[in-house]
Amino acid sequence: MNKDEMEGKVEKAKGYVKEKAGQVTGNRDLEAEGAADRTAGKTQEAIGKARRKAGEALEDLGEKIKE
Repeated sequence: MNKDEMEGKVEKAKGYVKEKAGQVTGNRDLEAEGAADRTAGKTQEAIGKARRKAGEALEDLGEKIKE
């Protein structure tokens, strides 16, 4: 797991808490902010996964070239 994946997971968790707090208190702005944070976190996590997989693919390719 890389930095982007970790930060994305943290952002998703913060967004979930904000969203639920907004629902409980009836604060639609906080709820919307939480939903936006969760979406941003999902995006960042997906970017991190893609980077990791690309790096792994390059490492595999490098190993095959060495053979």
